[in-house]
Amino acid sequence: MRILPDVPGVITANQVRDTARSIVDLQRPDGMIPWFPGGHCDPWNHVEAAMALTAVGLDAEADAAYQWLADTQLPDGSWFNYYLTTGVKDHRLDTNVCAYLATGAWHRYVSTGDVDGLADLWPTLARGIDFVLRWQRLDGAIRWSLDPSGVLEEYALLTGSSSIYHSLRCAIACAERLGEERPDWELAAGRLAHALAHQPEAFAPKVEFAMDWYYPVLAGAVTGEAAHARIEAAWDTFVLDGRGVRCVSTGEWVTAAETAECVLSLDAIGRDDQAMELFTWVQALRNEDGSYWTGMVYPEEATYPPLERSTYTAGAIVLAADALSRSTPASGIFRGEGLPNHLDLTEPAPEAPVEPAATSPGTAGSH
Repeated sequence: MRILPDVPGVITANQVRDTARSIVDLQRPDGMIPWFPGGHCDPWNHVEAAMALTAVGLDAEADAAYQWLADTQLPDGSWFNYYLTTGVKDHRLDTNVCAYLATGAWHRYVSTGDVDGLADLWPTLARGIDFVLRWQRLDGAIRWSLDPSGVLEEYALLTGSSSIYHSLRCAIACAERLGEERPDWELAAGRLAHALAHQPEAFAPKVEFAMDWYYPVLAGAVTGEAAHARIEAAWDTFVLDGRGVRCVSTGEWVTAAETAECVLSLDAIGRDDQAMELFTWVQALRNEDGSYWTGMVYPEEATYPPLERSTYTAGAIVLAADALSRSTPASGIFRGEGLPNHLDLTEPAPEAPVEPAATSPGTAGSH
């Protein structure tokens, strides 16, 4: 039986379980987890919610969520962007959305130790990763999506590519555990990491969004002094003191999911006091049933979207609580615990040219 996450003085284990239960309350009989009652589902946030269910031991419900992904995967390994109970709402194919199952599959395995379950998910996650990597550019970045008509969007998004990088590391860990060899994934991860850390010009500028600020740190693509410098450089831009993290820098709209993800980012680089402070602040968005308002506009203290409580927000809160409390075996997934390092593709300093050795007529041109 798993030890439930709890953060003393902030949120109890029972409260964390209630938050996960608020996800189950909206889960459909086929396993699909919509954002809110009557709302759509996207596979990325669906996986985020499923990981929260695993974190509190709701394994049957989490497995139903993963089975829904296996059942809805398209023949090319992708998923549509948004689903409704009545069909597809948005036919766009988002690469980040299609990669995230690998993170969920590794989280499930580390949490439960169930290698057979990992093997069952392997074909689905492998097809998803292979689909995503078809769209890696020469500079290492991953193109964002194919639009509903099948036209490829050429530009890459920093947040999406960062999340894909973390999913790639999880996919490689899954492959290694199952004895599968995917050197192509390892090379792709190295190329992507290099772009994320050293080529900001490779990505469409979305600097007003908080996710573009912290996601390279959360994903483990930017580490060490560079990660700390990145967090410090935009802290005042995105953090509303005493409230949480603004979704965008242009307004006083604090969102619980972005705040929880920033907590995970801070935890990943050892900024424990700041992580705990943010996590404490975001409890102002908690409801009695364990759900969380998606966001709050200040100083009016008006919920936005109005009265919306979202399952992906609940999922992010549970994962942040687990990371801070070090409760479950998978609590370090965003600290990179147990994940392989990427290939270091930083170009070495050029060396002096070596004069070619003289060749005899009998060996010239041979291989």
